[in-house]
Amino acid sequence: MNKRTAAGSIAALVLAAAAGLGLSCRAQDAHANLGYQDTPIIPGTKWHVHDGTRPQPRVVDPGPAGEPVKPPSDAIVLFDGQDTSKWRGEKGDCPWKVENGYMEARQGSITTRDTFGDCQLHLEFCEPTPPRGNGQGRGNSGVFLFGVYEVQVLDSYDNPTYADGSCGALYGQYPPLVNACRKPGEWQTYDIIFQAPKFKDGKLSEDGYLTVLQNGVLVQNHVRIMGQTGHRVLPNMAPTGEKGPLGLQDHGNPVRYRNIWIRELRPSDAS
Repeated sequence: MNKRTAAGSIAALVLAAAAGLGLSCRAQDAHANLGYQDTPIIPGTKWHVHDGTRPQPRVVDPGPAGEPVKPPSDAIVLFDGQDTSKWRGEKGDCPWKVENGYMEARQGSITTRDTFGDCQLHLEFCEPTPPRGNGQGRGNSGVFLFGVYEVQVLDSYDNPTYADGSCGALYGQYPPLVNACRKPGEWQTYDIIFQAPKFKDGKLSEDGYLTVLQNGVLVQNHVRIMGQTGHRVLPNMAPTGEKGPLGLQDHGNPVRYRNIWIRELRPSDAS
C-alpha cells in the first residue's frame, strides 16, 4: 500500500467513524424523545422515571391467541361477557359498552364494587384495530391493583415508548422483561399474582410483590412494589387498607376486556 492509498484509507476510516458517531447520537436523541430526562431518578437505578433512553424490552412472539381461559371453581368471576354489576363508574353504574362478550372502555375508568387482598387475577384484553396514534397515545389503559398500583395496558406492538410505560410494565417502576404483545385486534391475556404491601401504624411492615405473565410469557418476575404509581413522579408508598378495589382505566382509547376473574390468596394452612 503506497502512502497516498494509506492516507486515503485512514481518512475514509475517520469519516466512517464520524458518520457512525453521528448516527449513534441521532439514534440516542430519537430514543430520548420517547420519554423524559427531567424526572427524578428511580431509586436503585440510573434511570429517570419514564426515561426515553432506557433500553426497549426485547420482542418475543408469544404465539397465537387461544380460547378464553375458563375460571377455576374457587374464582370470583368479575366479568363473564354480559354482567357488569360487579363494577361501578365514577358516577354510579358501569358506563362501558358491552357487546359480543366484551366490555369496551368509555366514559371514565371503572372499579370493582368489592375489595380484594392478595390475589391471582386473570383478564383478557384487545387493543383497537386499526391502531391509531403512537407511543402512550395508542391503545392506552391500565389494570389498577388496590386502585393505585398500575400494570400498564398499551398497544406496544411495533410502537416504541418509554420502557417503564410499555405494555406489561409496573408503570413508572419496572419495564417488562420482554415485549410479548400480539397484534392489535388479537386477544391477549394477563395473569397477575399480587402480594399487597402491608402497613402497621401507618408504616410499611411488609413489602409487596408483583408477578405478571402476558400471553403466557413472564414479563414481571416477583418484583418489589416501590409504591403507588403516577405519571412523571416517583412511586409513593402511602398506606392502604388490607384490601382494595381492582380498577380498569379509560384513557380515551376503546380497549376491550373480557373473561375477568380473581382468586383471593390465603396462607396454605388457612381454612
